[in-house]
Amino acid sequence: MEQEEILNHFRESGALLDGHFILRSGLRSRQFFQCALALQSMPMVERFGRDLAELARAAGAETVIAPAMGGLVIGQEVARQLGSRFIFAEKVDGNLALRRGFTIRPEEKILIVEDVVTRGGRVAETVKIVEDLGGTVAGVAILVDRSGGQVEWKFPVYSLLAMNVETFSPDDLPEDLQKIPAVKPGS
Repeated sequence: MEQEEILNHFRESGALLDGHFILRSGLRSRQFFQCALALQSMPMVERFGRDLAELARAAGAETVIAPAMGGLVIGQEVARQLGSRFIFAEKVDGNLALRRGFTIRPEEKILIVEDVVTRGGRVAETVKIVEDLGGTVAGVAILVDRSGGQVEWKFPVYSLLAMNVETFSPDDLPEDLQKIPAVKPGS
């Protein structure tokens, strides 16, 4: 799938928002990707999942893990396309944890799948979970990499849409954002 085609789907589904947004990291942005809206269409989920799975297939992962909530839908579809097991991390007291009886075997090759990355905080938390349990991170697959590839990891990164979306500290906002009320749409 071409980058412009992906962007068009985000625009048409109302998933690419313009305004003044508070990101999970605390940073501010003029654009927000509400992937849940883009992933309402099961044929599109299947297509995104297939394309992302094809990019990440070389990682040779046995299991796909997604940080909850955003990565669940796309993570499960990538796992289905790869024919692998799917598990997810979820918030417990504000931090991600593995629950529900999910386990990771020592040296099990894990692919982390996330919907949107700006700074990679949830992915970093998931990496720690995998490594603390003795697993091996085989790669990270991202539907939308907002960092423009600026987040650096020690394993392969695969993304369908890579953009460098401007972010700002709340203390250093450009004039246009200072005039717009900030909203936190949820991630």
